[in-house]
Amino acid sequence: MTEEQEMKEGPEEQAQEVEQGEETGAEAAAEGLEALQMELDEARAREAEYLDGWQRARAELANARKRFQKEQQQSYANAKADVLIRLLPIVDDFERAFDTLPEDLSNQPWMEGIRLIQQKAQGLLAQEGVEPIDAVGQEFDPFRHQAVTHEPSSEVPAGEVIAEMQRGYRMGDRVLRPSMVRVSSGPLPDPDPEESGSEEQASDTEKETEIIEE
Repeated sequence: MTEEQEMKEGPEEQAQEVEQGEETGAEAAAEGLEALQMELDEARAREAEYLDGWQRARAELANARKRFQKEQQQSYANAKADVLIRLLPIVDDFERAFDTLPEDLSNQPWMEGIRLIQQKAQGLLAQEGVEPIDAVGQEFDPFRHQAVTHEPSSEVPAGEVIAEMQRGYRMGDRVLRPSMVRVSSGPLPDPDPEESGSEEQASDTEKETEIIEE
């Protein structure tokens, strides 16, 4: 626009041009702000998505670490239990040998060495938390006891252990070997009077038959 044109334009026309320029600038600014807001919203959405993925990955890693540690501890416990279970028959042999040891051999000097071996084996079990399972006089528990026989007893109530055939052991709540036991089935039932009378009648009949035959 030349200077002559500017001089010819009046104040109203100049005001309209300024207003149009301001409107155009405002529209451009609004569009720019809207675009920036959309980019900001997208960035926040990606941030939330990345944060959620990171938190999930972290939780999965923590769970995997705990699961691995638990499996490792369980494997160690199983391996230790296997070794201790193999040691139990040796302890049994020592106990049986000393239970049946003649008196003339019990005071021999070399027997002290064998007793020390037995004590070391028992000490190893105790050190690992292995304890004998209570059996005699206890109520039969299929998780801790293995019934060899069920036999009548007038002294021991039904369902209780009469005697222990082989000692059982546990390590904490885990049973390494159940106790082999004899279990009471209770006292024998009293004979039926009717049956007893029938037996007596049969006996009398047999006697009469013998007399007649004679």
